Amino acid sequence: MDGTVLVADDDRTIRTVLTQALTRAGCKVHATSSLTTLMRWVGEGKGDVVISDVIMPDGNGLEMLPKIGQDRPGLPVIVISAQNTIMTAIQAAEAEAYDYLPKPFDLPDLMKRTARALELKRHAPASAQAPSDDRPDELPLVGRTQVMQALYRLVARVMNTDLPVLISGESGTGKSLIARAIHDFSDRRSMPFVTVTSADLLELEGPARVLARVKGGTLLIDEIGDIDDEIQARIVRMMDAPGDNVPRFMATSQTNLTAAMESGQVRQDLYYRLSGAIVHVPALRERVDDVPLLAQHFLGRAEREGAPKRWLSNEAEELFRAYSWPGNVRQLENAIRRLVLTSRADEIARAEVEQVLGSQPEMEPVLGGGDSEKLAASVARHLRRYFDLHGNMLPPPGLYARILKEVESPLIEIALEATGGNQAKCADLLGINRNTLRKKISDLDIQVTRRRKLM
Repeated sequence: MDGTVLVADDDRTIRTVLTQALTRAGCKVHATSSLTTLMRWVGEGKGDVVISDVIMPDGNGLEMLPKIGQDRPGLPVIVISAQNTIMTAIQAAEAEAYDYLPKPFDLPDLMKRTARALELKRHAPASAQAPSDDRPDELPLVGRTQVMQALYRLVARVMNTDLPVLISGESGTGKSLIARAIHDFSDRRSMPFVTVTSADLLELEGPARVLARVKGGTLLIDEIGDIDDEIQARIVRMMDAPGDNVPRFMATSQTNLTAAMESGQVRQDLYYRLSGAIVHVPALRERVDDVPLLAQHFLGRAEREGAPKRWLSNEAEELFRAYSWPGNVRQLENAIRRLVLTSRADEIARAEVEQVLGSQPEMEPVLGGGDSEKLAASVARHLRRYFDLHGNMLPPPGLYARILKEVESPLIEIALEATGGNQAKCADLLGINRNTLRKKISDLDIQVTRRRKLM
C-alpha cells in the first residue's frame, strides 16, 4: 500500500495496532485520540484515507463526515465502531462513509478495505441506501428495546460475512427488510438482491435462471418452510453447485424450522446449509416499549404523505401498548392508517382505538408451533391445579419463593444454553447484573457448561 492514513480512535491499543500494521504495509500514518486534531489534519490536506471511531471524547465521528466531504471531496472515510448496531451502519451510509466495520474488527479485513480505498480513492455506495419512506411498503427498522438492539448487533456481525442467513419471525415482523438491510450494507451491495419463492424453482431450469439473475449478489428464499421436498432438494443442489458467481444465500421462515426438520417437513441437509447464522426477528408483543415509537413513525409518515397531523392520547397509547398485536408491525401500521383517516379530532382517542382494534382479525402466532398459550395463562393454569390438589387447605408457607424458583431456574438454564455458557452474555440477555447471575447459579445449583457458539 502507498499513501497516508489518518487514524482517529480514543483507544490507545487500537491506534498502536493500526499504526504498526499500516506502517509495515508501506503507509504513512498519523494517529490521534481527538476529532479536533483529525479535522485539522483534514483541513490541512493531509491523508489519503481516514479511519475513524464514532464515539470520541470531543465529538461524534459520524457527525464529522459531512464536513469532511465538504472540505475534502473524494477522501474515503472508513468508520469503525463498538456501537455495532444496524442504525450505526445506516447512519454511516447516509453520511456517505466509504465503509463501516463493527468492533471488534478483523485486522486483515480492515487492511484490505484500506488498500481498496487507497486504490479507488472514493467509492460512493450508491446502492447502500438506508431503508426509507421512499419504499412505503417496507416496515421500519425502529426500536430501542434490548431485543431490537441485540438484533442490530447480530445483523452488524453477519453483514460482511459470507455465511448463509436464516431469518425467522412471525408474519409482519419485517424479516425481508432485515435481509435487505444485510445486503444493502454488505460488500455485495452493488450486486443484485433477488427474492424467490417456490414458484420460481418449479421448473428444472428454475435454479439456473435464478442464479443468472442474482449474479453473485444475494439470493433470498422466501418462506422456506412452505416449500415442498422436491424443490428443497433443488435448492440443496443449487447451493452445492452455484457456478462461478457464488451468491450469498438467505431464507425467511414463519415456522419453527428446527421442529419442522425434526418432523421431516424440512430436509436436514437444507436446514444445515441455510443456518450458518440464525437471526430471529422478535414479535411486537416481545418489545412493547417500541410500540409508541413505531406509532409515532407511522403517524409522521402519514403526515408526510398529506394526511392531517395526528397523535395518540395517553389513554390511546396505553391501549396500544397493552394490545397483543398478532399481526405485528404490519398490523400496527394498518391500524394507524385507519385511525388517521377516521379520527374526528387531531388527538386520537381511546374509544377510536378500541373500535379499530376490535375489528382487527384475531390471529394466532405461527412461530413456535400450534401451542400458542401465553406464559401467564399457562402459569395461572398450573397454579390453580396446584391449589386444587390441596383441597380446602392452603399450600405450605413460602409459596412465593418456591414458584419464583420454579420459573427462574429453567429460565437461567435455557439462557445459559443459548449463550453457550457465557455468563457475561447470559447476564446481558437476562438484563441482570453478572454478580447477581453468579449468585443465582450457585443458589439454584445450576450446572454451567461452556461450549462454543457460532455467533
